[in-house]
Amino acid sequence: MTGVIPAPIPPGPFYLPRGTSTDATGTVVEEFEATPSTTGPWFADAQHMGPPSALLVRVMERLPASRTGGAETGWRLARAAVEVLGAVPAGPVTVTASVERPGRTIELLSATMRAGGRDVLRARAWRLAASDTAAVAQGQAPALPGRDAAVVRTGRPTGWLPGFLDAIEWAWLDDGGLDTPGPGRGWIRMRVPLVEGEEPSPAQRLMVAADCANGLAAPLDVTRWLFVNTELTVHLHRAPAGEWVGVDAATVIGPDGLGTCSATLFDDAGHTGRVAQALTVRAR
Repeated sequence: MTGVIPAPIPPGPFYLPRGTSTDATGTVVEEFEATPSTTGPWFADAQHMGPPSALLVRVMERLPASRTGGAETGWRLARAAVEVLGAVPAGPVTVTASVERPGRTIELLSATMRAGGRDVLRARAWRLAASDTAAVAQGQAPALPGRDAAVVRTGRPTGWLPGFLDAIEWAWLDDGGLDTPGPGRGWIRMRVPLVEGEEPSPAQRLMVAADCANGLAAPLDVTRWLFVNTELTVHLHRAPAGEWVGVDAATVIGPDGLGTCSATLFDDAGHTGRVAQALTVRAR
């Protein structure tokens, strides 16, 4: 164990809204200021991928349905995939979104985040019209042990940089912790809003937690190794609910600089989806 630095009061929400504008194509551009709460454990001037991934889901969730086919039962997010095109700097960012493939029951959505005059993240999501399949629901993973069996901690191990880790509350199972190598299980909750003045949706909360899988199952000493994800792919078979997200994660490190992290995702009602991340692994 390397010791734990207590979490200070977080410096604020992940993002401050800075207005909207319209570009030359007529696309609405939302502008935000990424606060120090977004900075990740790897680099002091770069965001953890959880908050920006959630911000892209937020803008896609707000896209109106292109047709009315799902109006009776609503729409559900089935998959969200975020491609990391480069480090996402803290500070000003803009986001845009569009419906790429409209439909009565299936829609493909896309979103982009820009910073410093370049695209830094691109996301796509499948949005499906809901229907009643409760009578045939099956295949869910066993429920994760509840938070009454967990140890709630805030703060970060020595050597992990401040910012995002201080804005997250962790309820660890199996005596785990960020400084405990290997597979990890636990519950995660945001201590700050995603956007100032807004209540995050359960899907936004889930995206923040999903990108923590790599840290939850950290296999190597972060002071000696980088194992950074280049993408984040989340599949859902049920709409998540609540503030807490359960994550049961494991990481595989290959022999030539590649790795994968995969995890099962939960809310208080049980299994809600899965996440996978591709990792680039190298010595510091």
